Amino acid sequence: MMISFSFVGLTIYLVLLALGEVAAWSPKPSTLADQANRYCDPALGFSLAWIYWLKYAIVTPNQLTAATLLIGFWVDAERINPGVWITVFLAVITGINFLHQALPGRLEFYIASFKLLVMSALMILSIVIALGGGPDHDRRGFRYWQSPYDAFGTFGAGNDKLVDRFFVVCNTMSSATFAFVGSERSGILIRAPDVRKAMSRAIKHTFYRVLVSHLLAITLLGMLIPPYSEHLAFNSHSEKRAAASPFVAAIYLSGIKVVPHILNACILVFVLSIGNFDLFLATKALCDLALKHRAPAVLARTNSRGIPIYSLLLCVLISMLAYINVSKNSTVVFGYFVNLVTMLGLLTWVSVLVTHMAFVRARRAQGVPDKSLGDHIRFDPLAIVSSYIAVPLYLVLIIGYKFAVRCKGVDPMRADLWTDRLDINVAVSVENRAE
Repeated sequence: MMISFSFVGLTIYLVLLALGEVAAWSPKPSTLADQANRYCDPALGFSLAWIYWLKYAIVTPNQLTAATLLIGFWVDAERINPGVWITVFLAVITGINFLHQALPGRLEFYIASFKLLVMSALMILSIVIALGGGPDHDRRGFRYWQSPYDAFGTFGAGNDKLVDRFFVVCNTMSSATFAFVGSERSGILIRAPDVRKAMSRAIKHTFYRVLVSHLLAITLLGMLIPPYSEHLAFNSHSEKRAAASPFVAAIYLSGIKVVPHILNACILVFVLSIGNFDLFLATKALCDLALKHRAPAVLARTNSRGIPIYSLLLCVLISMLAYINVSKNSTVVFGYFVNLVTMLGLLTWVSVLVTHMAFVRARRAQGVPDKSLGDHIRFDPLAIVSSYIAVPLYLVLIIGYKFAVRCKGVDPMRADLWTDRLDINVAVSVENRAE
């Protein structure tokens, strides 16, 4: 996991740098789809807008599935069907999104702030437990990093250890990538007087916060709990009320009685908050598609409170995919959603890099020097389908749009580099004359 998270972390850093360079060029906030449409190809912008919406539309049922797994720590699925919890949670987040358009964002802000406090306390507690300060007084250290508990376990014990271990690392790439999905969101929500400085600061803070917190968490988890513990819900031989969170399982194994339940409740709130905010983002993205004539106009209609009611309804209907948990094991369903969201996230990152290359090509074609920039900133058919179904969808959107609209890629010499910059330059000139 350390290898996978480090590799994906460095990759997303490059993506954020590319995103920052393109976004900081224009003084006005813009979406990833707008940038692709402006500098690369309208078909890519159209496809990216739909992929971006689908990603957040699928994250919501994924978070609902995660919530049912967390509930399993207290009540197993044989006692109360997961469909009951899904109905309750979906009704709550739908109601929040229906009441006021600013409410999901405000709740996410306050809960995210509380999350930082909980995570800080959790990191300190984890270090104390690893050094023998728990009720069991077991000084674990790096015991679980060594044989027979090491990360590769029984893998890599064959004739070709290097190849086997390479496949183990690849097997964890999906989880690592999923953890970083959404990092690019910081680059499109900037609204500040100085977009360049705000963009650079937001991307740097996002990278350091996400990468450092993930690596520290993975390191501590490797010290606290063996990788094949029956107390982990995602292990094949887990007990009925296994913990969905490895931190909850680790604290429980240390002998602490009450804290695991408190932490599990906090994580449940965090998961539902993310699902709530992702439903808001999906609704907003779908409405934006309709406003830009990339989706049926009815999806842009709002009620008296400014809520795009039909977009919200469609996103809620997609969230009902979480009811698959009623007929299948929740850990399996969670894996399906993770695969799909991960692929959608990867396609988004690829699109960001393609847009950046087109942006650089346009600058060079028009003679814009680099100094003019600011800060540079086992087999399961369903598992296979959920992993790669996004790829043909992505291609169909691009190719279908090009055939339907007959659009061409943006000529580097004609890419619109100047519209917003001319506006800001005029404003600055007027201000200077007034002084």
